[in-house]
Amino acid sequence: MNAPAPTHRPIQQLPDQLISQIAAGEVVERPSAVVKELLENALDAGATQVTVRLEEGGVKRIAITDNGRGIPPEELPLALARHATSKIASLTDLENVNTLGFRGEALASIASVAAVKITSRTQGAAHAWEIVGSHQGTVSPSSGPFGTTIDVQDLYFNTPARRKFLKSEQTEYGHCAEVVRRIALARPDVSFSLTHNGRTIDHWNTSESAKRSAQILGGDFAEARLQLDESAGPLRLHGYVGLPTASKARADSQYFYVNGRFVRDKLLVHAVKAAYEDVLHGDRFPSYVLALELDPAMVDVNVHPSKIEVRFRDSRAVHQFVFHAVQRALARTSATAHGDTPAPVSAAEITPSSTSLGDTPSWRRPHEQTSFGSQLASPAWTSGSGGGGGGGSRASSTFSPSPFPPGSRWDAPTGAGVPQRTSDYGALFTGTPKPAQPPGVQEAPLPETTRPASDDDFPLGFALAQLHGIYVLAQNRKGLVLVDMHAAHERILYEQLKNALDAQAGGEQMQVQQMLIPVTFFADAIEVGTAQEEQETLKALGFDIAAVSPATLAVRAVPTLLKNADAQTLARDVLRDVREFGGSRVLIERRNELLGTLACHTAVRANRILTQPEMNALLRQMEATERADQCNHGRPTWVQLEIAALDKLFLRGQ
Repeated sequence: MNAPAPTHRPIQQLPDQLISQIAAGEVVERPSAVVKELLENALDAGATQVTVRLEEGGVKRIAITDNGRGIPPEELPLALARHATSKIASLTDLENVNTLGFRGEALASIASVAAVKITSRTQGAAHAWEIVGSHQGTVSPSSGPFGTTIDVQDLYFNTPARRKFLKSEQTEYGHCAEVVRRIALARPDVSFSLTHNGRTIDHWNTSESAKRSAQILGGDFAEARLQLDESAGPLRLHGYVGLPTASKARADSQYFYVNGRFVRDKLLVHAVKAAYEDVLHGDRFPSYVLALELDPAMVDVNVHPSKIEVRFRDSRAVHQFVFHAVQRALARTSATAHGDTPAPVSAAEITPSSTSLGDTPSWRRPHEQTSFGSQLASPAWTSGSGGGGGGGSRASSTFSPSPFPPGSRWDAPTGAGVPQRTSDYGALFTGTPKPAQPPGVQEAPLPETTRPASDDDFPLGFALAQLHGIYVLAQNRKGLVLVDMHAAHERILYEQLKNALDAQAGGEQMQVQQMLIPVTFFADAIEVGTAQEEQETLKALGFDIAAVSPATLAVRAVPTLLKNADAQTLARDVLRDVREFGGSRVLIERRNELLGTLACHTAVRANRILTQPEMNALLRQMEATERADQCNHGRPTWVQLEIAALDKLFLRGQ
């Protein structure tokens, strides 16, 4: 069936009303967009108290009252005019936007699809003034407190086609409430009140960011979060990142702000996701509230109608800064780092410790080297810099001998991707039943140690017994500690492998494997351009990728560690990451996959009987290892059962 031929019409100027309604299609997507724009205007006006009143999910009415500076009566008509604003006046201002709003489109767009009334009173004014309808409306005296009230009623009353696309009342209210939560999270210094159909739903008084985030994201997040505050040059990142044990099945508790503006930016999301890759399951999403502050001239907020996306002048630097800052925070997830936040227990009667962050008793604080730690072997070649963790290791002398003894080397990955070693550990536990090991891989030994006189410096306490050859039971001051010995040992070995490999690299140039026959493949113009422009970066990563024609790339060398990987797929991934995020994450991810496989095969297995000194040695290494609360696959390595929870199970004291 042929489409009808379009009717020819002469080019003509659109009426102002139609222009406004077209613009409203971008700015006023649904009631929540109106709430967002009006709340941002209130904050730009210096408000410290904001009240949001909704009726029928915001479709019938949205009324927002603030105690900001107010609008003088002579400026009220301009407030409803298109492209009229007090926030920018020149191109220089546009390049240094310091406010949430700046285009001067929101109120005019809202007024074109709804009935709008603005009532405002400035400081010192005898009474308030109001304007109804549009910028052509009459300004008249009114009553009201200092500040501004904007009342929006019957959204899309004159565009019924748009109204048909709205969802149910509850759905639209949910979107509005989420907008209020996002903005309230960013401004704990402002009190917010949310009312729906005459009933107050939420109210948050002015408070600190810690309390506001706990109120909005819930107690579970408050009990399982790490505080973060790092700066580098003009960049500052602060806020809270949730522990892996606080992850969720949906990405609905992720809040990122750039200069106070909530954004969904793929570069920032990727940076945070990459930082969690070592401690989180692939199908789980971390929870976080993070705020990035930088010079407004370094970020362009004028790239999306809803201003929810931004563009950074130096995206690579921002990506690396966010990645390393979050990674360093997560590197502190060990028993001695945050003390009271172990993995949660699923039984309804048993709850994990809920001691707040920053309220760590002295006996749980990171300890200096003790006589106990000095009894463990600490070869001089063992790395103590944190290596790939980036967070700086603690008590490095409490590590067992690294899986990389002096003189050992890495051969090419073979078989199922497990690196083989030329050195041998030697069996420490003769006569103990062991499961079969993968070819060429031996189980790493645990050093034996003795118990010191004092428990004060050891948060995981001391071993009591082994349960079913899987779990280690230990006693500490709070009660009972259960440790998954394989998961815990796996994390310890994994961190040691990373540190040892980084120490062996010692800042030397990446070891590369020249291809006997270069691998050529078809590439688009962007990939070819990236390969030509980023030669130095690619060389530093161990790649030689060159253009042999305008549409063909040749891979001539790859890092030795990844020489058995598919060269074409690896090259495409590296070019993509170098283009989008700077230094390639692909290289680190592939390397860590190999190390994780080796650590998993080398860690102590189920049904392996450990002596009490061996179990205590495992606990000490957990306390000294970064990210020790989770294994390489994101599973928890230990849980705390408090005495009170155990008493409850047996009805003691009831």
